[in-house]
Amino acid sequence: MSPAHIVSHNPATVNAPLGGYSMGLELRQHRRLLFISGQVPESSDGTVPEGFEAQCEQAWRNVKEVLAAAGLGVEHLVKITTFLTDRNQVVPNRIIRRAMLGEHQPALTVVIVETVDSKWLLEIEAIAAE
Repeated sequence: MSPAHIVSHNPATVNAPLGGYSMGLELRQHRRLLFISGQVPESSDGTVPEGFEAQCEQAWRNVKEVLAAAGLGVEHLVKITTFLTDRNQVVPNRIIRRAMLGEHQPALTVVIVETVDSKWLLEIEAIAAE
């Protein structure tokens, strides 16, 4: 999607976003939407890496694989919801997310939850648009 069709809205009347995201993201024109189900930190063979950082990177690899299967990239992401199991994961999650997204800043929500499988330390769902 052309950057001209994605407009970020961060009004001065709302607290400035920290951590590389936009308060609102407007799609002025799009041809298709991709809704990505929650991606857990499992590799294609079902293994789950040890430690939060490794799991976060695996979940992001899974998001990127789903995007690629649709012919899209991280620059097409317009909304990300990340489910973490511990508040102590917020900062490392932010660092890894920024590394994965580069300069792209989609709308974002982070929630602290209990995951379906106790091995998973996070889950990432997303919406992409072209």
